[in-house]
Amino acid sequence: MADAAIRLDGVSKAFGTHHVLRDVSLAVPPGRACCILGRSGTGKSVTLKHVIGLIRPDAGRVFVQDEDITSLDARGLSRVRRGMGFLFQNAALFDSISVGENVAFPLRRHTRLREGEIQRRVREKLAEVGLDEAAAKMPAELSGGMRKRAGLARAMALDPSILLVDEPSAGLDPITSQEIDQLLLARRQAGTTLLVVTHNIPSARVLGDRLIVLHDGAIAAEGTAAELERSDQPLVRAFMQSTGGG
Repeated sequence: MADAAIRLDGVSKAFGTHHVLRDVSLAVPPGRACCILGRSGTGKSVTLKHVIGLIRPDAGRVFVQDEDITSLDARGLSRVRRGMGFLFQNAALFDSISVGENVAFPLRRHTRLREGEIQRRVREKLAEVGLDEAAAKMPAELSGGMRKRAGLARAMALDPSILLVDEPSAGLDPITSQEIDQLLLARRQAGTTLLVVTHNIPSARVLGDRLIVLHDGAIAAEGTAAELERSDQPLVRAFMQSTGGG
């Protein structure tokens, strides 16, 4: 697919004798959302790390916006990453600076915006995730759900066209998890491409235009939620019937 925002072509990766990914190919069109599902240890997060460029494949290629990132040097990867936002499982906030400074961090690092414009964007992004009054708070003062919201605000600070998300519901109660899902859904509806790693099936149903199930490092099934529910593979059907959260 030439116009895919994210594309993996035959990606394989092993750590020692442990084969984590086996000939994985997938494509996410611009403005769509793909959820990668699977049990723990099936290669979900390793797939995400290939898209970020933290890991290089042993075989195959990874494309972001039609650019092969597998051969890029550190400067090239940095350039590509400026077009991507990352929402990590634990939000990965800097604990020594305020929430507002966390959101401002990528703006200070990657732009030459004046201070007034940086502060305007910080207020805008925090308002989008419902943290209007939290700019001066320290991350330690936030609940788990608020930390995840702050992480999303920081991930969207540069208005990236691609958002990579690792286990958005991890450690959250069901109501807070649904709130995070709605925030991510709003980003997709605004045209952001989403690649979401999760084992939360209700979340995947809400977010994913397309779902991919990994098993033993290979794609066991892919399609819409309805298509996977009708899979002729018992493992896939059982997975889709689960209601477990993060």
